[in-house]
Amino acid sequence: MKLKSILLTLSLSMGHILFAQKGNIEGLIADAESNTPLNGASVNMGVGAGNNTDLFGRFRFSGIEAGQYELIVSHIGYKTAIVPVEVKPSLLSTVTIKLKKADLSLAEVRINSKKSSVLNTLSALDIKLRPVNSSQDILRIVPGLFIAQHAGGGKAEQIFLRGFDIDHGTDIAITVDGLPVNMVSHAHGQGYADLHFLIPETLEKVTFDKGPYQATKGNLATAAFVDFNTREFLDENMLKAEIGRYNTQRLAGMIKVLNNSTDEKREQLYLASEYNRTDGYFESPQQFRRFNLMGKYNTWWGKQTQLIISASTFDSKWNASGQIPDRAVQSGQIGRFGAIDNTEGGNTSRTNISARFNKQWKSNWKTTDHLFYSRYQFNLYSNFTFFLDDPVNGDMINQREKRNIWGYTTTAARPWQLGGKSASTEFGSGFRYDDIKDIELSKATRYQFFNSIQKGDVRETNAFAWVNQDIELSQKLSLNASLRYDHFTFKYRDELAGATTFSRQTKGILSPKINLSYTPDPKIKIYLNNGIGFHSNDTRVILDQAARDILPRVIGTDLGIILKPVKNLILKTAIWHLFSAQEFIYVGDAGIVEPGGQSRRMGIDLSARYQFNPWLFADFDINLTRARALEAAKGEDYIPLAPALTSIGGLTAKTKKGFSASLRYRLIGERPANEDNSIQAQGYFLLDAVVNYRVKQFDLMISGENLLNRNWREAQFDTESRLRFEAAPVSEIHYTPGTPLFLKAAISFYF
Repeated sequence: MKLKSILLTLSLSMGHILFAQKGNIEGLIADAESNTPLNGASVNMGVGAGNNTDLFGRFRFSGIEAGQYELIVSHIGYKTAIVPVEVKPSLLSTVTIKLKKADLSLAEVRINSKKSSVLNTLSALDIKLRPVNSSQDILRIVPGLFIAQHAGGGKAEQIFLRGFDIDHGTDIAITVDGLPVNMVSHAHGQGYADLHFLIPETLEKVTFDKGPYQATKGNLATAAFVDFNTREFLDENMLKAEIGRYNTQRLAGMIKVLNNSTDEKREQLYLASEYNRTDGYFESPQQFRRFNLMGKYNTWWGKQTQLIISASTFDSKWNASGQIPDRAVQSGQIGRFGAIDNTEGGNTSRTNISARFNKQWKSNWKTTDHLFYSRYQFNLYSNFTFFLDDPVNGDMINQREKRNIWGYTTTAARPWQLGGKSASTEFGSGFRYDDIKDIELSKATRYQFFNSIQKGDVRETNAFAWVNQDIELSQKLSLNASLRYDHFTFKYRDELAGATTFSRQTKGILSPKINLSYTPDPKIKIYLNNGIGFHSNDTRVILDQAARDILPRVIGTDLGIILKPVKNLILKTAIWHLFSAQEFIYVGDAGIVEPGGQSRRMGIDLSARYQFNPWLFADFDINLTRARALEAAKGEDYIPLAPALTSIGGLTAKTKKGFSASLRYRLIGERPANEDNSIQAQGYFLLDAVVNYRVKQFDLMISGENLLNRNWREAQFDTESRLRFEAAPVSEIHYTPGTPLFLKAAISFYF
């Protein structure tokens, strides 16, 4: 016993001595010009350890052997800094590093084992490389994401990603500066995400992840989430004028109203606005008009406290020619850009107010509090079946609603140590409340009302909480585990049924996630993501006794690798699998949701970014997907409109003399339009280009879409319809023709 006691004492003493030889290092990374913290900078040490700076520009390494090291600090758009540091035994060393802005270079991109770097690597590059020419281009930043517009430009885009026809947002959660874009229980479709209130020139950063792997994301974040962040500070004021084919004009501007900077405080208030108008390329003018206005106030007190207050509003009106039946074009009844019913269209508006407070406390806790409010209106006229149901007046319908949205989210995170290894714990909670007035589906034209099909009020509350744990298992291996809980209260007052009170239903769901990141070498990163997500059903359907699934789960797995085999090349590939417990086939135009049963999607994603020389870059994404319904017979198990092959890519030139240009392609393969694949939606290959030249304070731009002037179909559906003089209905492809060759020129003035 004495011998065992002596050995145990010696072992503990040696462990204490060995641990005592280790030290910790923490630091702050800031922009050299603005003196504000840099979020997402990559910090690497020669011992294989890697980290990413947080919102306050801070990083920390724990349990490092005492000695001399070099910190390699990099950030997209900044010059890499190599800083010598000394780690002292049993002490905490601190360092402050300021990065200078520089031309984009892939050699500056570093790979580390943190999960967050998977999200930041490609998105930070793409926002620098890809020209964002319109609000539609914003969504295309996500590799593999395709969009289709089929209602005159004013309606939210139809979204395709990872084998999902996401409709207008059912399986993708989108935010702008933390403000949710998606509308739950929307008059036109669950998760409806109209991003047109975001002014393209204000966009600074995009963060995305495919699959249900983030604890901070709940409802609708199944195929992916996308977070857009607008500029915190303007470097220059800007005025811009654009003119293009089809009577297209646009005016935009960003102006600093308040701009102060001292060693202790940095603050800025800027305003941004745009006005769009176009008649479009259809035979019947769209008469599209949209006005946007945004203001954003941002201030830093020191480098520990940040307050952001923003407000925006937009209003849009348009006419539309709608989807046309292929038989009408083939017979010559209408032209390719004609219409069966040219009285479609609508108007919509949204006003947002948001306040965010970020604080780094002396106790090393980091907190964020975000409060927001939105006022939204929507009014849409559509006719998809023409004279199928009403051979006299036609089948036009009207969908409308008014809503107020309140929301609040709070988070608290703190780094700590476990056995000499770095760890971080984050807690979060919040709520979202949608108060929807007069949500209605009616039989009506723009000139005459017939009858209401659905009408009432919706009140939907989503309260949520999560805990997120990051831990460094070794200098090469990191673990992220989290658990999220969402609780919903659904209320609906059916006005047509004569209800005077709200019917009510509640439901909760747990969503666990576990993710591993392994970096065996500074040039290789392997990650395994696993998680459960969900998408809610429409409140009106949930409270129908026939409704079966309220919060069906989606279970996902991604196995991926990021490679940097040479300094100017980044590769990312992943094989993935998504299982959906219940597909929702939301027929918003009829006011019903049809259960589609279980489904499985699996695929392969491949992305590459390469820099040929200091001024020429290439990017390439290809996505292969197999989507099938699990409860249907073989051969009848195709999921309509699920993309099987998508690819985007291009070349971008950026010279030091002010010249930049981008040539890009978009490719989507043929895909089934019905369950047995007997009818297919056509694929397409398009080329677009943008050329810019900046001389002193002026920037000249020429852009072209569909340079090959191909006849292509943007939105496509297998629809049963009847024309006015047809004896029987016909089921076939109905489509919105894609834009022909479209040229646009712009001039910007910076001051």
